[in-house]
Amino acid sequence: MMKYEAETPQQLADKSPCSGIRADLKMCLLESDCVKKTGKTPRECLHVHDGSVPNECFALRTTFFECKRSLLDARQRFRGRKGY
Repeated sequence: MMKYEAETPQQLADKSPCSGIRADLKMCLLESDCVKKTGKTPRECLHVHDGSVPNECFALRTTFFECKRSLLDARQRFRGRKGY
């Protein structure tokens, strides 16, 4: 059985690769005007380019994609994952 430790502010409960970037992207989208004012889901807001989502969120989305893609690339075993 796996034991889960108590979550501290410095530590994420999710230990999967790219979890830090995923958490940053999630918080960025939840704090955007698109989610707060229009009531859309964060996924729907990523497809809208009307200025209600900051460019930082789109940059985090790209970084998250690169991190996930690097998990599939065997060459990254030597170079390390992108986005860290």
